[in-house]
Amino acid sequence: MIHSSALVSPRAQLGNNVSIGAYSSIEAGVRIDDNTRIGNFNTICSGTTIGSQCRIYHNCSIGETPQDMKYAGEKTKTQIGNNVIIRESVTINKGTAAYGLTKIGDDVLLMTGVHIAHDCIVGNNSILANLTTLGGHVTLGDWVSLGGGTLVHQFSKVGDHAFVGGGYRIVKDIPPFILAAGEPLRFGGINKVGLSRRGFSNETRTLIKKVYKIFFMGKDTRSQNLKKIKESITITAEVKKIIDFIDSSDRGLI
Repeated sequence: MIHSSALVSPRAQLGNNVSIGAYSSIEAGVRIDDNTRIGNFNTICSGTTIGSQCRIYHNCSIGETPQDMKYAGEKTKTQIGNNVIIRESVTINKGTAAYGLTKIGDDVLLMTGVHIAHDCIVGNNSILANLTTLGGHVTLGDWVSLGGGTLVHQFSKVGDHAFVGGGYRIVKDIPPFILAAGEPLRFGGINKVGLSRRGFSNETRTLIKKVYKIFFMGKDTRSQNLKKIKESITITAEVKKIIDFIDSSDRGLI
């Protein structure tokens, strides 16, 4: 199922039932697993691994050289998970020596025109809407949703189950389980709808809301509010995830 106009290197590894559309280029050192479909006019560069059951539409560039002046031609990789949907005109750059890898998790949806720069990590089940742009070294957790046209500054982190409205700039870290919107970007409550859909109980959602009420709306400094959370709130898995994210933030929080 390889179109006659496609250019597929004999040193590329193709699994069972893989299809390659018209005028696509698959370079040496690429691996594509079973039942993945590559559309027309795509370029899949050396060092790229694509999992099974993926669908890459048209005019995409996957695994090309990073747009980083420090990149010196080192051998790095791009890794795409299983069941990933990549719509038209998406660009994904491979890693640099700093991390060595750009990684997209399983069950991810990248809509039209998304750009993912070098050394980014995109967690499982995440959705990046049209024209979302990730600078280098961005880390997105699992189940993250970014609205259309979102711009993410390099080295920023977005926690699990966070939802960011379309058209905003992310220049600081966004902790897990919340909604974020506004300019500058700010806390807009917990991601109640998303958490409900994913089976988080009412008690768990209430506890998460209580934690963020203390942290974002408490009368003391954020460090004092965090100390209060650690001392007065039951440390469930969700609360620990919030605390760990805050403690590990390098760029500061929205």
